[in-house]
Amino acid sequence: MEKRAITAEVPAAPRMPEDPAQLVPELAEVSAALFRATGNGSVPRSTIGLVQLRAGQIVGSTYLTVLHAGFLRKAGQSEERIASVASWWDSPYFTAAERAALALVEAVLQPSTDGERVSDELYAQVAGHYEGKALATLMFAIGQVNFFVPVALVAKPVPGRSFTDPWG
Repeated sequence: MEKRAITAEVPAAPRMPEDPAQLVPELAEVSAALFRATGNGSVPRSTIGLVQLRAGQIVGSTYLTVLHAGFLRKAGQSEERIASVASWWDSPYFTAAERAALALVEAVLQPSTDGERVSDELYAQVAGHYEGKALATLMFAIGQVNFFVPVALVAKPVPGRSFTDPWG
């Protein structure tokens, strides 16, 4: 696989010229359902945003990283918290519950060299901070961002464009 030189210009247009949401309008219904499910109030919106930002970083999507960092900024999160998501494990800006959620998204999205991705120990740690509905919501929040990973990596919408019109 050929890699782009680090000095190469990054295109300012999406790779896929058509907006996938326009091509498959049924996507709007699925997307709306995912947003409702993760916005049920059982997990703080800031935690969901941090988890989804970390997911964008892990999968290597500038579009998702910029999108979720922007959502966190609009929600009033500090630059220190947003910037330190990439190194959350030694950052003083996160609660124990947020750290558990960030550990969970990393376990789900990164291959494990020694067995299960989500160990019983990690599950117990996360479950110690999130009761049943909240834990399920956290799982769906990880799934929600992962639902859009193929769009971000294949179609490559331009980072920084409006979430409602990334092809505009």
